[in-house]
Amino acid sequence: MSTAWQFREWAVRVLGVFVAVGLVVVAGLMVPRQPIVSMAIAGGALALGLTSLDPIAIPTVAVPAMLVIERVGGAGVNLSISDVALAVAFVPAVLLCHRPVSREFATIVGLNGLYQFATLLTVVVNPYLANLVEWFHAWLLVSGALFVGWAVGRGGRGPLAIKLLLAASVVIGIGTLATALPEYARGHFGPVYPTWPFAMHKNFAGPMLALAAVLVYLRPTWFGWRTHHSHWLLALFLVTAAITQSRQAMLGLAVVFFLVVVRRRVDRRRSRMVLIVVATVLGTVGVMVQDQLQSGNRFNSTLQRLNWFSEAIEVWLTDPWVGVGLRWWYTDRFDTLFQPPNAELEVLTSAGVIGLIAFLAMFGGSMLVLRRMDPAYGLLPLMVLVCRLAQAQFDLFWVAVSGSVPWLITGLALGAHALARSEQERARRLANVRARP
Repeated sequence: MSTAWQFREWAVRVLGVFVAVGLVVVAGLMVPRQPIVSMAIAGGALALGLTSLDPIAIPTVAVPAMLVIERVGGAGVNLSISDVALAVAFVPAVLLCHRPVSREFATIVGLNGLYQFATLLTVVVNPYLANLVEWFHAWLLVSGALFVGWAVGRGGRGPLAIKLLLAASVVIGIGTLATALPEYARGHFGPVYPTWPFAMHKNFAGPMLALAAVLVYLRPTWFGWRTHHSHWLLALFLVTAAITQSRQAMLGLAVVFFLVVVRRRVDRRRSRMVLIVVATVLGTVGVMVQDQLQSGNRFNSTLQRLNWFSEAIEVWLTDPWVGVGLRWWYTDRFDTLFQPPNAELEVLTSAGVIGLIAFLAMFGGSMLVLRRMDPAYGLLPLMVLVCRLAQAQFDLFWVAVSGSVPWLITGLALGAHALARSEQERARRLANVRARP
């Protein structure tokens, strides 16, 4: 780390201490008149003080909160807890994260910058508030999550962050079981919408549990895990993901399992017996889709999606090059008021052909960067992005948790990789010093 960067980090910490002390004084003065505001200011002072002592404490603690989709705020401000946690963690992460960043990290952040520039065109052409707000929100979901992951991983807290992320996923899995068992006892074996610890759609719980299953299945060495612990977790996540009956989750898992088994450049070989699971999953999804196509119920999820695809194409054709604006379905400009349940169609309608090209470049370029890395660090984030993109072929893409967590994991892996290289370089230099006569 350069002397200039060390001085900058020291200066930021000292400034943070002074600001924290000032906030404590202000909070004390405001207690009699505005106790709620005073508590908020005191919380900010605590966060500043904690950041001054440990720059990556808040980003690390914020990781499990990034899986919470509950809304906070009133009519004027309606954010998810995941958005708030990411925004709070981003500030210390971007100000105090280790510099310089790795080439791989810089490349992926640059690819997101390219996508943001492309979508800026639709913000200019379609001037309305939701368009501008979502432009910043999309940037935070990708680059913000990357910086938080990088700061935590490069700071040596990657394994802890993964454990916290999986602990939150275990809570979702237990909540899924707690919702399903009473339903099964009554003879109802349909899709499960978990109600604990908060209400969740099956197409949120299922993909999140599938993502957790991918983490446990791949479990790279930098996790520092024991194998027998992973078997129980993998069973929990696979069973609960299946219980939700989210076809997107099943599809994402099948694609990842297949690619990991057939891919030659991996960190270690996995049993090809998992291909039986892949075939079973694909067969199950195929049967579910066929049943809905033949049911004659035009409001079931499969036929409804086909109608939405058709209507989304009609919206896109109104401005095919730059799109009609981000979050256009929250406006009254079109009769169609739904978010397209497909990643490419959503981007195409929102940002047009230009935005879609940049979106594919962002994902394709990021995957290429990860594919060229050491599989011990690159395979996990590569498969996480593959899983998310596979799920998003039949699901919403730009949503808070589903949009940020894959990039958070990517940042964690890139940070852990940079830390390992730094430690190897330090060990090499030390060995050279000791070898000198």
